[in-house]
Amino acid sequence: MIIDLSIVFVIQKLNYRIMENNKSKITDPERVLTLANFISLLRVILVIPLIYHLPNPDSSLILFILIIVIIASDALDGYFARKAHEVTHIGMWLDPLADSVVIVSVTFYLVLSGIFPMWFLLLFMIRYLTIALPGLYLINHTNFVNSANKPGKWATALVAVTLVLHVPQIPAPDYIKSISIGLAFVLLLISWILYMKRFIVEFKKL
Repeated sequence: MIIDLSIVFVIQKLNYRIMENNKSKITDPERVLTLANFISLLRVILVIPLIYHLPNPDSSLILFILIIVIIASDALDGYFARKAHEVTHIGMWLDPLADSVVIVSVTFYLVLSGIFPMWFLLLFMIRYLTIALPGLYLINHTNFVNSANKPGKWATALVAVTLVLHVPQIPAPDYIKSISIGLAFVLLLISWILYMKRFIVEFKKL
């Protein structure tokens, strides 16, 4: 009798946990106003003071704080989206879009200043467009969700590090800058190829 009651108790406990997990995982992927999306938007807004302070040699501390906040926001938006079970369709696009806005803005400034190669900026923009446009088409015509691949995330992180190393207020050896550009270039190409392969598979299903 005691064993039977124990089994019933365990089953009820498991059912309760399953119900609680199901409740906590309920989410609306169409939502727009979420904490994670707000953090992604904040990252875009912070580009303005970042670009404003880049030419100022006396703004090292402010630039350091802005860079830390921007990098932290890139990690926090995904963390809060998963933690609150608020992974949304717009968030999947807003996060990489915010990253691209920050990267293109800073890269454009560094290119104009003559301290960063133009070809890298062109490569990044062409890559972004060839990923974003097919993705938008597939989203509008299928149930496709264009989530970032791991090499793409690593590439974005490495590009950010590369840009930081090229900021005038941050002294870094030239060989370190060259290595970071080379590694970022390789990861961008790998992730680009993976995206294209995925798009080819999806377009064949149409």
